[in-house]
Amino acid sequence: MAKNPITSLAAGPRRCPICGKPTAPRHQPFCSQRCADIDLGRWLKGTYRVETEEPAEDPSGETEREGG
Repeated sequence: MAKNPITSLAAGPRRCPICGKPTAPRHQPFCSQRCADIDLGRWLKGTYRVETEEPAEDPSGETEREGG
């Protein structure tokens, strides 16, 4: 039988990923609007990123065509 690839999270109160305080239903998964804004700022500054296999964008705005 195959092992279940989904890991279940522990039951109990969730913690804010920014400060560790218990989360507030209004600001899930954060405890406050402040922590949500800190997280958003980190995404916008590029602190967090999702790695891809796509080539980096050319700052000049031109794209390289394959097969030329």
